[in-house]
Amino acid sequence: MSMKIAAENSPEFPMKTKVNSVVIVREYNEERDKLGVEEIERRCETGQRGKPTLVTDLMGDPVCRVRHFPSHIALVAEYGEEREIVGVIRGCVKTVTTGGSNFVKLAYLLGLRVSPTHRRLGIGIKLVQKLEEWCKQQGAEYSYMATECSNEASINLFTRKCSYTKFRTPTMLVQPVHAHYKPVGAGISIVRLPRKSAETIYRRVFANSEFFPKDIDLILSSNLNLGTFMAVPKKFVPRWDPKTGILPPSFAILSVWNTKEVFKLQLKGVSALKYAFCVGSRLLDAWMPWLRLPSFPDVFRQFGVYFLYGLHMEGKHASLLMKSLCAFAHNMARDDGECGALVAEVGAKDPVRETIPHWRKFSWAEDLWCIKKIGAVDEDRNERCPPSDWMKSRSSTSVIFVDPRDI
Repeated sequence: MSMKIAAENSPEFPMKTKVNSVVIVREYNEERDKLGVEEIERRCETGQRGKPTLVTDLMGDPVCRVRHFPSHIALVAEYGEEREIVGVIRGCVKTVTTGGSNFVKLAYLLGLRVSPTHRRLGIGIKLVQKLEEWCKQQGAEYSYMATECSNEASINLFTRKCSYTKFRTPTMLVQPVHAHYKPVGAGISIVRLPRKSAETIYRRVFANSEFFPKDIDLILSSNLNLGTFMAVPKKFVPRWDPKTGILPPSFAILSVWNTKEVFKLQLKGVSALKYAFCVGSRLLDAWMPWLRLPSFPDVFRQFGVYFLYGLHMEGKHASLLMKSLCAFAHNMARDDGECGALVAEVGAKDPVRETIPHWRKFSWAEDLWCIKKIGAVDEDRNERCPPSDWMKSRSSTSVIFVDPRDI
């Protein structure tokens, strides 16, 4: 059940700005705020002149990126006597692992936008502060945000003005979807796991990871989850039953999340020469698929993304199993017709990082997650292992579970 505060009962937070106008932060109301928020998104998507810009279409739902969390909210900032919407931020609260057996309530802040004509007035800070207040009311002990390492404006806002600390730097890996199919390794079977079996395996193999969500069952049962798949050597299949909970000696596992039902992307501002090259490579790949050319998908029209999560491998030839599993996921996306890329995000030192196919040019060697302690840790929830300060403790694992709802 959603824990959103009713919009009509949400408090308003006035603030005087440098030009003696009032900024009011309140909860987003779809009926009266939707058009204003969409306009802010459109204005903030404008890239640098002469450079390609990746535009996001939220498909008429400004809250889509947090809607799949049971506890979520969006706040807007109004400016002046006309109460023009000039800022927006989204957030959610979930329970995750900190590495080991400890769980904490964690807030995730995302989608902060401030109108280009109303920046440097403290609006972004006010939105962050009021969202943190709401998160604390929901019991959150920490809050975090994610951004690109090159986004200096966002990093400075959170680290210098909102007291966040640089915390983790996972790797974002992007693989374009080609016109040809990718071969799955010989002697390898791809098995679709029942949801309950997938949940049991994930709780076991990610028990000591960071950011593993306690409500993994809700993620796996979502209509956006296209399934959990395991690659196993064919010789193990006859004597292995997924329902027993016993894992085969060698395997790789991942799940596929369909983000194209949440948002779509489009690349704009590409030169005519690059456009022609990309279209030509696609046509050539479609005409002669046996060559398996690394063609470029049609990202100049709106396209979707499949997000690969819960990637884990064990045993002999595990890397080959994971590569075959990624090839299987690529072929799923190829058959979709509207999917332009596969995306995975893993810890910088996670062993699976080196096995995931990707194009280096379109991937991020380091994403940046910043964190802040905003509340007291619930000691009753961690009776077996007394809690420590997650921010100060040294990470005991290289594995980060990236929640697909965060994307």
